[in-house]
Formats: sequence, C-alpha cells, structure tokens
Amino acid sequence: MTDTHCLFCKIIAGQIPSRKVFEDEHLYAFHDIAPWAPVHFLVVPKLHIPSMAQLTPEHAPLMGHLMTLLPQLALAQGCRPYPEGGYRIVTNTGVEGGQEVHHMHWHVMGGPRPWLRG
Repeated sequence: MTDTHCLFCKIIAGQIPSRKVFEDEHLYAFHDIAPWAPVHFLVVPKLHIPSMAQLTPEHAPLMGHLMTLLPQLALAQGCRPYPEGGYRIVTNTGVEGGQEVHHMHWHVMGGPRPWLRG
C-alpha cells in the first residue's frame, strides 16, 4: 500500500532521487537532505503507515525488524560503538509531535558532537 501524494512513497518508488543507505523488501533508508549531525539518515517502511498512531499488532514483525536493523545501519554509516560512541533514533508523531511528512519514519543521527541541532 502506497500513497501517490506522499513524498516518502515517491522516494521509495524512485520518482524522487535519494542517496540510498539500505533497502530490503520492507524498509528503505536514505541520507537526510538537510543533516543535523555528521551521520543523519532516515529509515521508512515501504508500507505507507502515516504515523506511529496507526500501528497495530500486525505491524509487530516490521517494527522488530526495524529496531534490530537501526543499530547495524548506524554503525555501518559511521557512528562509533556504544558506550563511547552512540546515536539518536527519533520519530515524530502527529502535528503536535513535530511530524512533517505523514509517512512513519525514523531519523538516525550520530557522530562527534556538537551537532547542528538535536
């Protein structure tokens, strides 16, 4: 299921260019176009889910896959290992939560501080 008007659905479909970090049958990851940190990429499910508020128990396998993949991608993209290194994983939900693109996604940010934001 995709939304033809969704920015991230268009990126996943290749209609809008991106700098791909990772792709499998369930997820697509790409570099942020306006990074806040030395390492900053987004991970989005290929299934169009507007936000965390729409998750159901049927999404549990997808969420498990995502959460175990994020640390691997962070290290592969240059974040230093825990505990001296690290990274932030951020998702916003709804307008009041700061969500700008209504396709559930996670920002992964890391690298030496200070960062521009975050």
